[in-house]
Amino acid sequence: MKKRALIFFFLTVNLFADIKETMLNLYENKRFEEVCSIGFSNFNNYANDEDFLSLYAFGCLHADYIDRLALPISLLKSTREARANSAYFSVILMQKKLLYHSLVDGYELEKYKLPSTDYILSKVFDYYTALGKDESRNFYLFSDVDNPKIGYKLYLVKDSVPFRMVIEEYYDNTLVKKHIYW
Repeated sequence: MKKRALIFFFLTVNLFADIKETMLNLYENKRFEEVCSIGFSNFNNYANDEDFLSLYAFGCLHADYIDRLALPISLLKSTREARANSAYFSVILMQKKLLYHSLVDGYELEKYKLPSTDYILSKVFDYYTALGKDESRNFYLFSDVDNPKIGYKLYLVKDSVPFRMVIEEYYDNTLVKKHIYW
């Protein structure tokens, strides 16, 4: 009986180690949606593993599944690195929610002074808030201050509820990536 329990324990430990290793390999190969999906499916098994939580959250961030950051934000607290990751994710989640609120409801953002990050949503949030009080538009165009060849287009797609917020990323006027949030 003890032998079976021990074998089951080692198989379980190996399975869990394989999941984190698989997620890391996928992340290194920029397959962020798969990292986020595997992390989401295995979240309950790793809710106390801050390395797993950070890997899962970064995968979801790069896959543009920003709302999935909420749980890791609340659980990343035991180490300095985990708290730094939690703060980073919190800023981006807050910026996404405020930007969406502004685009959909006309909420004014110029009074907010939030920290910024290198993440595209954060950059666009900063450019948008720098406009100050502005008349609502169908879309907004921004040029990257660090590289004038990079541009962003921000707009809403209103074909279903909830509306989708879209940020198109351009390099030399060529679409590089479309980020879609809701």
